[in-house]
Amino acid sequence: MSTAIVWFRHDLRLADNPLLDFPASPEQLLCVFVLDTRWLEPALPGLAARRIGPARLQFLWQSLIELRGELLKRGSDLLVRIDDPVTVVTDLAERHRASRIRVRHDAGCDENEAVATLAARLEGRCEVVRTEGGMLFDEASLPNGLADLPPSFSAFRRRLAPACRIPSATPAPVTLPPWPPGAPRGLPPLKRVCTTAAAWQPDPRGAFLFAGGEAAGSARLDHYLWKSRAVGRYRQTRNGLMGPDFSTRLSPWLAHGCLSARQVHDAILTWEAEYGANESTGGVIVELLWREYFHWVACQAGGTLHGRRDLPAGGDRFRAWCRGDTGVPFVDAGMCELVTTGWLSNRARQNVASFLAHDLGIDWRLGAAWFEHCLVDYDVASNWGNWGYLAGAGRDCRPHRFSVLEQAEYYDGRGEYVACWQPALGALPPNVARHQPWRVAPERFPMPLVQPVAWLPRNAPTEPKE
Repeated sequence: MSTAIVWFRHDLRLADNPLLDFPASPEQLLCVFVLDTRWLEPALPGLAARRIGPARLQFLWQSLIELRGELLKRGSDLLVRIDDPVTVVTDLAERHRASRIRVRHDAGCDENEAVATLAARLEGRCEVVRTEGGMLFDEASLPNGLADLPPSFSAFRRRLAPACRIPSATPAPVTLPPWPPGAPRGLPPLKRVCTTAAAWQPDPRGAFLFAGGEAAGSARLDHYLWKSRAVGRYRQTRNGLMGPDFSTRLSPWLAHGCLSARQVHDAILTWEAEYGANESTGGVIVELLWREYFHWVACQAGGTLHGRRDLPAGGDRFRAWCRGDTGVPFVDAGMCELVTTGWLSNRARQNVASFLAHDLGIDWRLGAAWFEHCLVDYDVASNWGNWGYLAGAGRDCRPHRFSVLEQAEYYDGRGEYVACWQPALGALPPNVARHQPWRVAPERFPMPLVQPVAWLPRNAPTEPKE
């Protein structure tokens, strides 16, 4: 009797999932997810924080619980283990005499090393099949292939436009092969894995609650497009800092694979067919293309994507940045929101990252690793790609430095965002006083750790070039 194993990783959905699209259906199917014990280890030298923080771990567990429920409806099930993934999957394949293992090809070097090790251990006994999924394009459809990936996002986008059609998403399977008799199944309660994650409650000032799972992701997409129609205003609101709908907020579901990029793209095309395309709907598609670009850059880079294994220890100034204690209110507000909600707007992410790399002069990889711990929407390619891009260490080697004070004045003119996350500043007058309190009340607010880039005239702030 033929048995196949589907190894879920960053693809926690049934719809538009090539893992479940079998050329020839097996007689038995075992679905497994393994939480790598390395994710529960410290994120950085000298810090106790785990690589996977409580916000993301809770979201992940919610997604796994829903995935199991959907698999059960179709005659299958899910096994979740906390261990070394290669050891667990190898043991399952040998014990149940699996003839094939299906796993998605992911961009992370850890994920790729795991699949290569698994294939070597099972060579000649069980075939390991890598599928592609979750992205807009497959590698084979990239113009000129992965080896000739353009050096900049602008060139990547121009090359895609005339040559590539984005395929439509595929529906979820109606039924699946049965579970192998005697095979283990189920998952432990989250409180046994991490009590902090089980008890995690985001700060209500974040004005949004992320819930894991395919249904929650679809509900958010439906709300953003059809109930609020906020997608039609995206271009005007995308640099916002507060509120539930200035951003799509779809990134956690995309990062965990509860939604695929093609599902989002299909939904936008449907919205455009009814209400008309505009620069806002086009802007959301551009953000999907940025995600696409960083994914393929990471695939091309392989194990050289980042140097996590030789990260230096963070010093006092780095720890102050993590705590939101630099003395620069706009930066500290962003870091406070990040730690207490697990999320941060794109505008705030760019500013806190620029401040770490360019004003504090700290190794940008430490910041990327801290984001890995904090973010509910952590995605290896997008996170490390964006950090490297901003620091000038990626494919586009020009550093992209922000004037944090200028950005604060332009995007938080009255200091409302700062006052929300730094309540002590709320009593100060709006505008400059809240962004530079050491100038107006030095007895209460000392000088920051480092003076950020000098204040510039009030006009449209300088943006990094594509």
